[in-house]
Amino acid sequence: MTRPLIDRLTTEFGYPVLSNEHDMAEFLSRDGHHCLFITGDPVRNLETNDVAVILPELKMTFQGAFDCAVIAPEFEDKAKEMTEVYKTPALVFTRKGQVLGSIPKVRDWDEYMGRIPQLLALQTEGA
Repeated sequence: MTRPLIDRLTTEFGYPVLSNEHDMAEFLSRDGHHCLFITGDPVRNLETNDVAVILPELKMTFQGAFDCAVIAPEFEDKAKEMTEVYKTPALVFTRKGQVLGSIPKVRDWDEYMGRIPQLLALQTEGA
């Protein structure tokens, strides 16, 4: 299945693709905040491509306050279980391996501008 707007995240922007629990654990163990993009099926859900375009803009707007990864289609069901985020497309924010929260579906820009700082400000256990 071709997913040009999602593939652009990995080819042009260098976001890693997480395709198993080991890759996800390794990515989430890095210092700082992380955003996992659980895409869902871009053919059935047209919002997926919109979020694929919005995500690099968000990363740029927040000046690298978080890094990003794309969840591979074959790993999405397990990633949803691990993060307890089931609506897609979704941006799942984490720190120190813990989920801080998520933003499902496409939102107004103002909602992203309000919600992301709230998520980044949350403290994780042991922080």
